[in-house]
Amino acid sequence: GNLGGKWGRFVENMVAPACETLFFNRGIPVHRVSQRVKQKLAHKTLEIDVLVSNENHVLAVEVKSTLGVDDIKEFIKDLAEFKEFFPEYNNKQLYGAVAGIELEENADKYAYKQGLFVLAQAGETIKILNGDNFQPKVW
Repeated sequence: GNLGGKWGRFVENMVAPACETLFFNRGIPVHRVSQRVKQKLAHKTLEIDVLVSNENHVLAVEVKSTLGVDDIKEFIKDLAEFKEFFPEYNNKQLYGAVAGIELEENADKYAYKQGLFVLAQAGETIKILNGDNFQPKVW
């Protein structure tokens, strides 16, 4: 368990700094990148691994060492509740992204179909796997 947590933080620490360049190159300027943003509401907690924002957009990124379809389904539920937990972003377009060092079979295709950006390891860096014509879903 402890090793898994440290591995997850290691992956987050690779993804977070890459977000600035990756999303700027997709036309989403980045003004702030935060890691492990947590908000409580009643008896529930929502935690976002990496939160990227500017004056018009907010992008929530779910980071896994191994990303599977079930992880993506859970994250989509989080995106549906995001603005309830974080009302300060209600006037911004919300996008979602998933990132993984390893992608389970068809996880990337499933994420594309859900309108999520997909980030993955590319050598020593991180890249967006979605093609240039990809239009993300706005939550």
